[in-house]
Amino acid sequence: MEKKILIVEDESLIAYDLKLILTRAGYKVCGIADSVKEALEIIEEELPDLVLLDIFLKGPLNGIDLAKKLTDKNIAFVYLSANFQESILEKARETQPYGFMLKPFREKELLITLDVAFYRHQNSIESKLRQEQLLETVFKNIVNEPGTWEQKLLKIAVNLQPYIPFDYLTVISYHTGQQFNNGISFLRTGFNEYQVISTASLADMAGLTGDELKALQQKSPPSTQIEFFNAAGLKAMLNHYPVKKIIVNNLKQQSFLNLPLLVSGGLIVSFSFYSRKDNCYSPDHLNLISRLQRSLANAIAIIIPEEQLNTSLRKIEPHETEQVNGNNKTAAFTGIIAKSHQMLTILDHVSIVAPLDTSVLILGESGTGKEQIAKSIHQLSLRKHKPLVVINCAALPASLIESELFGFEKGAFTGAIEKRIGKFEMADQGTIFLDEIGEMPAELQVKLLRVLQEQEIERIGGRGIIKINVRIIAATNRNLEKEVEEGRFRLDLYYRLCVFPVSIPPLRERKEDIPLLVQHFINKFALKISKRITGLSTDALNQLLAYTWPGNVRELEHLIERSILLTDGNIIKEVQLPRFNSLMMVNDATIALDDAVIKTIDENARDHIVNVLKSCNGKINGENGAAEILGLKPSTLHSKLKKLGIKRNDRY
Repeated sequence: MEKKILIVEDESLIAYDLKLILTRAGYKVCGIADSVKEALEIIEEELPDLVLLDIFLKGPLNGIDLAKKLTDKNIAFVYLSANFQESILEKARETQPYGFMLKPFREKELLITLDVAFYRHQNSIESKLRQEQLLETVFKNIVNEPGTWEQKLLKIAVNLQPYIPFDYLTVISYHTGQQFNNGISFLRTGFNEYQVISTASLADMAGLTGDELKALQQKSPPSTQIEFFNAAGLKAMLNHYPVKKIIVNNLKQQSFLNLPLLVSGGLIVSFSFYSRKDNCYSPDHLNLISRLQRSLANAIAIIIPEEQLNTSLRKIEPHETEQVNGNNKTAAFTGIIAKSHQMLTILDHVSIVAPLDTSVLILGESGTGKEQIAKSIHQLSLRKHKPLVVINCAALPASLIESELFGFEKGAFTGAIEKRIGKFEMADQGTIFLDEIGEMPAELQVKLLRVLQEQEIERIGGRGIIKINVRIIAATNRNLEKEVEEGRFRLDLYYRLCVFPVSIPPLRERKEDIPLLVQHFINKFALKISKRITGLSTDALNQLLAYTWPGNVRELEHLIERSILLTDGNIIKEVQLPRFNSLMMVNDATIALDDAVIKTIDENARDHIVNVLKSCNGKINGENGAAEILGLKPSTLHSKLKKLGIKRNDRY
């Protein structure tokens, strides 16, 4: 069956050129529109499989406005634009397009982009169906499992977490036309750890008596609609809901989603999801829970009979903690130490994508733990018993990357004295992790794209095609969108890799994880070095919390290791931080930002690297070299020196 494509383009010459290319390639062009209004009319009549969409169009609405409507209709779309600027891409990216073409474009690039777009769209549809089917099965299984109704209710909440993220969840019951009856709440404290918060506990946190809280509950009308509020919208909504206002203010929540379930006999059980992330909820979440509403209500009706809802909810002990087990997710995240909501969200996303074969692009600064996330994805996948092959694209000379990835035959070039299997063949049936993918030479990006699309390789000097079955995980500390804009990274490869992006926040944005990480590294290195060091002084911890961590977790790890080596007692009383940081704690006082020169991240990184080089007398490689102290590979450090313009004269 021919795939139907609608062209939305206000330049007629470009539109008809596109039509000619598409028709020749076997697609059916079901229409050409030069405005959003005309496009919507054709969409209603033809229902295309994909829309080629110019961003700038005639009339009051532009391509981004139309894209939002296409998303609601679940129609794939690819943007066309002659102005490829990062600001435009940022707005366009929010609509989650399936591709992006820069005018003028070549026929081959267009057809490759369409292949990628159809692949991503189909993958997205299948993923949503799998999500719903999986959750419906999970609900049924939980109903039949042994355990109390409270434990079962918590298990349902935990299984919803990757799809409807929350940091705090309340479940209340009431009859139609009545006020609040009973409730129970769960506060997330770790990846699979939740604290049960009773009504009495909530009153304590708010500094209220039980009667005062009950009076506020009576003034809070039940939320009877499936709805969500983010940021400013949530603040406006709170004026009508005093209890929700207490939750938001005391637990620092910034987004809210409500899911009321009609269980039986007019009884309503309402799930209220809260998140510390602003802009957390979207129409996609509403669509998902709307489709799951019936199966979830059926499960709740069996798990929590009406008489229990009316009595047992009062019996929950305050601050009871539950750890949810029964799966291998926690074990797969053993090497990841985090309790911040940013990192817990990352782990939730990983748990969603890991069982699939979807390509994953891990984004984040150096030292944030991208390789550890890649290992967790592999460990949670169906390929976990097959190889995970890691290759650092920045650590290999450009001339060797192709032979490392694809292998070579004996005699293929001077020095090829025997056949060698490449990394892709080694990873067959398993996973390949391409670290620092942004460093890959442009000519090799084309070959990698073909491998991703065709799932086949050819050794250097080889005479035949070798079929492979690998799952791709890539990572980079570069801004790939900026690299695409400046012509250093292929747009089609970017969209092919970025099917499921995972963006790891830098350590400075999740400082609540620092105490956990510090204790983890102290335990690790104290055991390794055979020292009885148990913790960190308050002053030293304050210094760490005030520092901005340009080297992220890796820098913290090396700092703790050095501090343990230099400590004589049982407590680390001081740490040696770089002096350039404008937020360091000095004499128990923080340097005011007003008195400091605020530098860019690159400027701070440059100063930090220069200081380390000076302390090493310019030594980069080997023990106690700058690369080791900074937690970088020598090749990566050389790349940074070049990028930041650090020359040998700067080092002494």
